This record gives sequence, C-alpha cells and structure tokens, in this order.
Amino acid sequence: MNFDLTTEQLDVQKLCREFADGEIAPHAEAWDASATFPLDVVKKMGALGLLGLPFPEKYGGAGADTVSYALAVMEIGRADASVGITMAAHVSLGASPFLLFGTEEQKERWLTPLARGEKLWAFGLTEPQAGSDAGATKTTAALSDSGWTINGTKCFITNAGTPITAGVTITAVTGTGADGKPEISNIIVPQDAPGYSQAKPYKKMGWRASDTRELSFQNATVPAENLLGPRGRGFKQFLDILDGGRISVGALSVGLAQACFDAASKYAKERHQFGKPISKFQAISFQLVDMAVEIELARTAVLKAAWLKDQGRDFATAAAMSKLYSGEVSRRCANAAVQIHGGYGFMDEYPVSRYFRDCKINEIGEGTNEVQRMVIGRLLGF
Repeated sequence: MNFDLTTEQLDVQKLCREFADGEIAPHAEAWDASATFPLDVVKKMGALGLLGLPFPEKYGGAGADTVSYALAVMEIGRADASVGITMAAHVSLGASPFLLFGTEEQKERWLTPLARGEKLWAFGLTEPQAGSDAGATKTTAALSDSGWTINGTKCFITNAGTPITAGVTITAVTGTGADGKPEISNIIVPQDAPGYSQAKPYKKMGWRASDTRELSFQNATVPAENLLGPRGRGFKQFLDILDGGRISVGALSVGLAQACFDAASKYAKERHQFGKPISKFQAISFQLVDMAVEIELARTAVLKAAWLKDQGRDFATAAAMSKLYSGEVSRRCANAAVQIHGGYGFMDEYPVSRYFRDCKINEIGEGTNEVQRMVIGRLLGF
C-alpha cells in the first residue's frame, strides 16, 4: 500500500490551494452575505482547467485522475463550500453523464465546452414528491415526430440558472416497462429549449453563493436525439452517476471539516483565558484532537473511493461510506468549532458561523444519511 500522492496529484493540490487562498477565501463571507453567485471566480476556475479535471483531453479536459479531482474539491471547498459545490455538481452530475453515457456526437457537442469550463451544466433528478424515492419520478417525456415533449417540475437543482449555464439533463418517465413499472430515461434539455424555465434562486440556510433553483417544464420540446443513453436505462444511469457524485460530496465535506479545524485551532491558540491560550486546556485540546483524527480518517476514506474508481474497480460501497462518514464529520467539526469560539462562534463575523450553516446539507444532498445507510446495507447484503 502506497499512500504517497504522485507529483501530478500534488501539483493539482497546490494549484487549488493557492487559488482558493488567493481568489476564493477573501470573498467568501461577502458572497454568502449577499447570496451572490461568484461568476468571475467560476470563469477563472474554468480557465485553469479545474472544471474539467477528470475528463479526457480529447474533449477539452485536463486528463487528471479521480484522486486529483477529489483533492481539488477538498481545497476549493475548504475556502468556500458554495464554490466547491458549484465545481462538484458541474463535474460529477452535470458533465460526467455525457462521458459515461453519451454518443460521440453528444460528447463533442455538449461535453467539450463543459470540460473546457466555458459553460456549466445541471442534473435534474429531485422532484417535490421524488427525493429519496427517486423512482417516484412524475416528470414525463413523450416522443413524437417533433421530438420529446416534457412536462413536470424539478427542485433543488444546482447550477441550473447561472449566466453560463448551458442546460440540464433530467430524468423523466418515457413510458411503461415490460414489468409494468415506469420507464425512466435521461433527456438533455438545452437552456433555450421552448417551454423550459427556471424559477428564482432559493433562499437557503447554507451554500448561499451557489445557484439552486426549481425547474419547470410545460410542454418543453427537445429533439429526439437528446436522449442520453438507451431509452429506459435512466434509473440505472443516475445510480451510477450518484456513485461518483458521492466522492465529490465526501471531498467537499472533508474540505469544510478542515476549514473548521483550521479556524478553531487558530482561535484556540490566540484566545487567552485564566492566563493562557485556551488550546492549553484539555477540554479544548481534546476537541481539536478528535477533529484532527476524524478529518484524517474521512480524507483517507474519500481518497480510497477515488482510487478504486481510478483502478476501474467497484467503488460504490466505498463512495457511499466515505460520503456518509465525511458528512457526519463535517457536522461534528462545525459544531466543535463554534463551541470552541464560544459566543464569537455565534457571530457572523467569524467564518465558523458560515461553516455551521454550510455543513448540514452534506448530510442531505446526494442521498441523505438514512439513504446512505440503506445503500450500504444493501451492498453489504443485508
């Protein structure tokens, strides 16, 4: 077993850390306060190749491995979870489906500008009545001579309404299978498709600088060739997509947990009570030690899942475990960071207040903790 990162992986980590410290962290508080999508920074990330890290160079990507990508999300997420999820959702949910299931023509048309970072893309799975029970999808897509006609609603969709969003891939019921169950397929919907609209951004507790909206399809029409992958394979496809996405969210959770530790450790060394830094008190130092231990384990779990994916091996269980554990670690670290800051932790002038709000969604998005345990239990044969 070799836990050393390669030169290429270290270079990606260093690039992202320097970019995050210089371009993201100084502005994160202001973006959060005003719920402003950081368009200029996202464009810079695209120019650096960060939005296309794991995609082949032939499609405009950087050709990096999944471990490098996970390291990148950790560093970006450490500076600002909103920017981190913008990157993670674009790569793992928006662009990856084209690489996994697209035709060569679809890859050249849709994936290339996404891998180059010129455009963002969204993935529409969740609906008002179909969240954890994704098989309860109600959005429909009917095929006729004029193409697909789509009707329905999607909610909680990331990157769907930014100035550089090019479209969304959605799950829709396209018929009834031989077993009598709904036939679910994936449909590509460009941003300018007739009948497709995006609501105003949600007002959110956390991830306030990311773009999250409800989507509406009222007799929206797209060409027949906008089917992504075989008809009726949408359910299996999005399960595969979510496996990769869980590595992204796991990495994002590790980055946020690290930010919590960094802030709490710095404050504990500077804050004096009873004549010495509070970091010298066992009650505080033990909390910091527990944070450091859990972060190290979470980081290792995420990187293991990423490594398994790179090796072409089954990574579903490792991805679900890493996502579940990392999300819970980020929540515990955020809580500890606020506690160590005391009253100041409750004030928005300190970043741990934002971290506390940002961390909770890590236990909900990409499958709730409860769903993760169901997934892991099923994979373990229970």
